[in-house]
Amino acid sequence: MNIEITQKQKKFIDADADEVLFGGRAGGGKSYAQIIDALIYALKYPGSKQLILRRTFPELDRSLIRTALALYPQSIYRYTATNHIGKFSNGSVLEFGYCDSENDVYKYQSAEYDVIRFDELTHFTKQMYVYLISRLRGVNGYPKQVKSSTNPGGVGHSWVKERFIDIGQADEKHTFAAGSRIFIPSLVTDNLFLMKSDADYVKRLENLSEKDKRALLCGDWDIADGRYYDEWNRQIHTVKPFEIPPHWKKYRSMDYGLDMLAVLFIAYDGADKYYVYDEIYKPNLIISRAAAEIKRKCKEMPSVFYAPPDMWNRRQDSGASVARIFRQNGIYLTKSQNDRVSGRYRVKEFLKIRPGQDGKDCRALQIFTSCTNLIRTLPSLSHDSQNPNDVSDKPHELTHAPDALRYFCAMNTLGGKTEGEDGEDSWYDSLTGRQ
Repeated sequence: MNIEITQKQKKFIDADADEVLFGGRAGGGKSYAQIIDALIYALKYPGSKQLILRRTFPELDRSLIRTALALYPQSIYRYTATNHIGKFSNGSVLEFGYCDSENDVYKYQSAEYDVIRFDELTHFTKQMYVYLISRLRGVNGYPKQVKSSTNPGGVGHSWVKERFIDIGQADEKHTFAAGSRIFIPSLVTDNLFLMKSDADYVKRLENLSEKDKRALLCGDWDIADGRYYDEWNRQIHTVKPFEIPPHWKKYRSMDYGLDMLAVLFIAYDGADKYYVYDEIYKPNLIISRAAAEIKRKCKEMPSVFYAPPDMWNRRQDSGASVARIFRQNGIYLTKSQNDRVSGRYRVKEFLKIRPGQDGKDCRALQIFTSCTNLIRTLPSLSHDSQNPNDVSDKPHELTHAPDALRYFCAMNTLGGKTEGEDGEDSWYDSLTGRQ
């Protein structure tokens, strides 16, 4: 067989993570990659069993089934339409399945598969996915995998984003207690075969609505109706981690409550750009433990450590403020401005894309891809239904890291001017002995 594939399709085929997601944009050759990968697996492991799924049978029939029939040699492959099963000459089986409703998953409750494939994963609910991958089992010793492909959008957009996109850098395998996962993004321009045969495809995608265009053409996983920070662009505002030069000015900014300690580590390059290069995001820490966690990760003293003004309010039980207790535990804080709306507008200014002197897009803020919680929560904030100039505080878990960023932006300018370096409770105070 003379089969040509793209580099991204090969990366999908070669991926060895327990759960693999391929896609992001329309026209990236995702379904074709599934069919090629299924063929390779079936021939490599005689007697293996694979299940490939779409949400409805018409979708299954006009894409995957037809592609397999057109590609697989008849000398080694036979498809039976009555039960939607393809059989290979070496005993391997490729079953084509669909789930019109969540109850359809129980059709597979007694089945066993070596590989389960979801085409257009965001069309499935999380409950469907979790149940179906429990059918991944067997004693034959063959490698077991879940391999999925999809575009952003659809009923499962949020859980797929949380499971594969928000976990960290794309194209890298991330390991968890329950297994490993990887997201392999694909561009329509990666598919050289499509670009050669249908050069106008991209132009047609340009005619879609703004939301659909961001999903299908740009592969934007941060699309959401009513999103507050519509300046956010994951491709532009995130950057792979690098070693921060020792002479760069460094800051910390914190949002603290017993429900969550959120601390951002921020560095200024001295020219025109700030980098959020690390984060702490941990719940259920009393002040002494929160301070210990900060000191454990804070290997050097920042110029300023911002915190919201309410941390200087005296507590009724002890008469001491949260800021004072942090100071007693070795963390010296600087009071930030806390006007919610003006602070969020400052964040928007930091995110805004501006034309640079060299003609390229310029942005004042970039976030290391390792700061997964800030990257996850910042674009998830929506407008407050009662005050469209502010963000909704529901769900509250989404607000902690963005609020820490807000306290920083409220006290700094795009040109590098910093407020609060000589504040009453700063690292500077600890060095000079001020109380």
